[in-house]
Amino acid sequence: MPEINTHLDENMLDGITRLVTEDAIEGKTMLLNMGPQHPSTHGVLRLLLELDGEFVINVIPDIGFLHTGVEKHMEYKTFEKAVVMTDRLDYLNNLGNNLVYCLAVEKLVDLDVPPRAQAIRVILTELQRIASHLVWLGTHALDLAAMSVFLYCFREREMILDILEMCSGQRMMTSYFRPGGLWRDVPVEFEDAVRQFLRIFPARIDEYEALLTKNPLFLERTQHIGVIKAEEAIRWGVTGPSLRASGVAHDLRKVRPYSGYEQYEFDVPTHTDGDTYARYLVRMEEMRQSLRIVQQALDKLPYGPTRSNNRKFVPPPRSELGTSMEAVIHHFKLFTEGFPAPKGAVYVAVESPRGELGVYLEGDGGTKPYRIHWRTPSFANLQVLKLLAKGHLVADLVALIGTIDIVLGDIDR
Repeated sequence: MPEINTHLDENMLDGITRLVTEDAIEGKTMLLNMGPQHPSTHGVLRLLLELDGEFVINVIPDIGFLHTGVEKHMEYKTFEKAVVMTDRLDYLNNLGNNLVYCLAVEKLVDLDVPPRAQAIRVILTELQRIASHLVWLGTHALDLAAMSVFLYCFREREMILDILEMCSGQRMMTSYFRPGGLWRDVPVEFEDAVRQFLRIFPARIDEYEALLTKNPLFLERTQHIGVIKAEEAIRWGVTGPSLRASGVAHDLRKVRPYSGYEQYEFDVPTHTDGDTYARYLVRMEEMRQSLRIVQQALDKLPYGPTRSNNRKFVPPPRSELGTSMEAVIHHFKLFTEGFPAPKGAVYVAVESPRGELGVYLEGDGGTKPYRIHWRTPSFANLQVLKLLAKGHLVADLVALIGTIDIVLGDIDR
C-alpha cells in the first residue's frame, strides 16, 4: 500500500497560502478556511486560519470577493455625478463618504459652503455615526449570543434611517451632500424628529450597557482578548475607535477640524487596555459624544442657503427653471458636461465610524477626475487581525472580527 503524503506540495499553494508557516507546509498544523461565506465575517471575507488544535497560530485575510472598481468608475463620471458612487463604499457610512468626497472637490476648485449646510452636514454625519455604531453593537452582541441587544439597536437605528429618508428620499444610499452644500434644505419636520431622537436615545444607551457592560459572559468573551498596544496600532496604521481603545487620542474632528467641528465641544473617548472590551467601551462613549455634537449644532442651526451661489459649479435653484431659459441651459450643461476642475491634487480626510477616511483627488483641467484614490479605515484595520488573534481560540475569532468593525465595501473598492 503506498504511503500517504500528508505534506502540502509547494506547487499546490496559492499566493495566500505561501504566507503560512513551515509547520503548515509540513503538516504539523492545520489550515482551515473561514469564509468567504460565513455569517460572522460580516461580508464576503475569506480568512485562512492556521491552527494548532483549537488555538490560532496565524490568520491571513483574503479580500477581493466584493471588488467593484469604484475608484475607476468614478474617474469616468463628472465630479457631480461621481457622488452617487461614494455611497457604495462603506455602506454604513453613506453620508460620511459623501462628505469627504465633497470636501475634496470643494478644496480642489475652491468652492464655498454656506454655514447652514455645514451645520446640517455635521448633524447628519453624527447621526450616521451613531447608526453605524448601532449596527456594530447589535451584530457584535449577536455574534456572542446576545440576541436582545441586536433587536434593540436596530429599533433605534430605524429612527435615524427615517430622518435620512425624510431629508434625501433614501434610507441608505442618500447622495444628499453635494459639492457646495446639500441637495436641498431639510424639511420642516426635521428639527422635531432629531430632537425626539435626542430625548430618547441616552436612556437607550443605558439599556444596552445594562445588558452588556457588567455581564459576566460578555466580559469573559471580550476582556484580555485581542490586545494591541498603542505602538503596534500606530505602526500598523490603525485608526478610529480601535486606535483610541489603545490609548491614542487621535480624532480628525479634533486634530484637523473640518465642516465647522471646531465650533462644537466634545471629548475624544480613549481607553488603555487595547482589548475587545476596551473597543466596546470607546464606541459606547462615542455615541454619547455624537449626541452632544448634534445637540449643539441643532441649537445654533443658522438660517440661510444650503448650497453655494457659485454658478460655475452649482446648478441654479429649481424655482428658476420655470422662469429663466438661461437657468435651464446652465442646468443642462452642468449635468451633461459637468464643470472643469483645475490641474492639481488634493487629499482630504474625515473621521468615519471606523477611522480615517481619506480621498486623494486629482484634476487635469477637465470635467472628470483624473485620479481618485480612497484611504479606507477598514482596509488598514483588517491587517491587524493576525496580531489580535494569535494565541487565542478559534471561538474568539468571532469576537475579534466584530471588534475591528470592518465593512467589506470599505475594503474591496
